[in-house]
Amino acid sequence: MLRFLLLFSTLLILPAALPANARADESGCRRLEHAGGRYIACSFDPAKAEIRLFNRNAAGVPYGGFVPLFRDLLSRFELPVFAMNGGMYEEDLSPVGLYVEKGVTLKPANTRKGPGNFHLKPNGVFWLKAGRAGVSETGAFVHHGGLVDYATQSGPMLVLNGRLHPLFKPDSDSLKIRNGVGVDKAGLVHFAISEDAVRFYDMATLFRDVLKTPNALFLDGSISSLYAPELGRFDGFYPVGPIVTVTIRLPWHGNGR
Repeated sequence: MLRFLLLFSTLLILPAALPANARADESGCRRLEHAGGRYIACSFDPAKAEIRLFNRNAAGVPYGGFVPLFRDLLSRFELPVFAMNGGMYEEDLSPVGLYVEKGVTLKPANTRKGPGNFHLKPNGVFWLKAGRAGVSETGAFVHHGGLVDYATQSGPMLVLNGRLHPLFKPDSDSLKIRNGVGVDKAGLVHFAISEDAVRFYDMATLFRDVLKTPNALFLDGSISSLYAPELGRFDGFYPVGPIVTVTIRLPWHGNGR
């Protein structure tokens, strides 16, 4: 417990203490309200921010949460400034669908039919490649996506080419904590998590109408977790599978990694 508290304190204090030039690539997280719900949105320029996906450590063991991953990152003098669960996962914490890390496809795309949100098609893929990011419908990505640096598949799509998922209902009684990701026309990546239990419809309109993302993807619900130090958020209540992070190099890292 003491080690956790020390890590928690370090991760909350360090980002604010860094010199301005060390935080140049970091964009902010902010609270906002939409359709009666409260949300946190965090936006990053993939051409400047180091956005990556993680699932397992070098020994092949799932991280399962932010703290084990952050220990690894800090040991390499990389400071996390943002983290969020990055897609649905199996009982062994492996991704349900496509998962690419460092250019290597560790799990192929899942185009099967099945129950649950993941199979509420169309579903999609959040991907990163050479300073660019996108959210693509799974079928389109499989046929035209090509090689990418990072990718995670989840579902359903919240917004597809400016339109809400056709099965979302504005009066649905399915209310849950949810998180997702979208990319706007300027190429900025917008992550969002609800602070209240919300409908799919409401989160989708947040991405379409407020964050202005023509394509957005649901990442998960109920277990949705966030690390946003400027807002005092350091969630760790649930095991998670893939994790998406934004990191910066500590200015005192010395020579090499």
